[in-house]
Amino acid sequence: MTTVANLSGFRTQRLTLSTGERTWTVLGRDHRVVEPAEEYLEYLRAQRVSPNTVKSYGRALALWWQYLDVFGLAWDAVTLEDFGAFLTWLRTGEGPEVTALDPGQARFAESTVAVRLRAVLSCYTYHELNGVDVGRQLHRITHGRSGNYRPFLEHIARRKGRRRTTIRVRQKRAAAPPTLTPRQIDRICDACAYWDNEAREWRGSVRNRLLWALLAESGLRLGEALGLQHRDWHTGRDDTPFIEVVAREHQHEVRAKSGYRRLYVSDEVDRLYGEYVWQLCETGADLVTDDFDASYVFVNLDREPRFAPWKPDSVYDLVDRLRRELAGQVPEGWTPHWFRHSHATALLLSGVPMHVVSRRLGHADVQTTMNTYAHVTEDAELRAVADWAKLTASWRAALDTEPIGPC
Repeated sequence: MTTVANLSGFRTQRLTLSTGERTWTVLGRDHRVVEPAEEYLEYLRAQRVSPNTVKSYGRALALWWQYLDVFGLAWDAVTLEDFGAFLTWLRTGEGPEVTALDPGQARFAESTVAVRLRAVLSCYTYHELNGVDVGRQLHRITHGRSGNYRPFLEHIARRKGRRRTTIRVRQKRAAAPPTLTPRQIDRICDACAYWDNEAREWRGSVRNRLLWALLAESGLRLGEALGLQHRDWHTGRDDTPFIEVVAREHQHEVRAKSGYRRLYVSDEVDRLYGEYVWQLCETGADLVTDDFDASYVFVNLDREPRFAPWKPDSVYDLVDRLRRELAGQVPEGWTPHWFRHSHATALLLSGVPMHVVSRRLGHADVQTTMNTYAHVTEDAELRAVADWAKLTASWRAALDTEPIGPC
């Protein structure tokens, strides 16, 4: 077991289950499991929630139980005021007998405070639904909306009213997600491998180039790309090549968050994949496994264990090296996830409907796509207004040159 965070006696603890799966729990001052927190985390595991999500929620609950301990509160006898004080404590860290005259720097960003609060509220909602008399003040039922706007089919979907959280953290509107331009993507790909016309062969690491080209063309998350197996890649045979994103266990805990989906890719990326597979077979990758189709696409080539699945940490080592090599040519802080944002932005700017982009990205709700890329549609609307103004300006010029007759 490895301790991750020690919060004055309360901490998150990594566990290895009998199945080999790694997860997290919350321990108290007595080094015993905090039962209400563990019960909720077990519910998350049963729902097949990502281990990283369990870890994040565990950290939030460890903070919450530390807060309860500091202020002498019972977990099942808290009030709405106690939750409000929890937000203040998260920001300041001040105990019940301390009041700072000159508030210092906040302990956590407001976005982190919001995430921690959300996890605690979710835990209490779970216990409320299981018959524990907690959390009843945390939500209220509202009917209708302020103003005249009503969503489509509001009268059907919201007959019982809307369940709203009583306590909220006000946050600034999220900034537009960072993107890479097509030229910057090409520079990253070319820095990994390029085609030598004279030698008629690829120079450099085709694997590395394939990863970036695939992320740029598909909008995959890095974990989804690293989880691809050769049987998931369907090479084009007089039709469009595609890949399948399949949820399965992975030894490095990467996973397909959104379950199964099919993504079509270009012939260029498909040919690059074919070159990569040929190189793998040349180095004997197909001989070290009984089922090459079930082996992972992205594997170790230069370090041991050879042909083992590529680790996310190794990818970020590559990112660090490329940042240094391409300093001044690409944004300094780019990450693999920027390719996903670039892909979505490009699709929306080209006029692809929002719901189609949402399905391609694997978002569970189209609202997630709308919230993340709202600026793209706004820019498109502004561009349309500019085009309309330009068009009507030409009309005005034509009208000015024509005699005005009777209507």
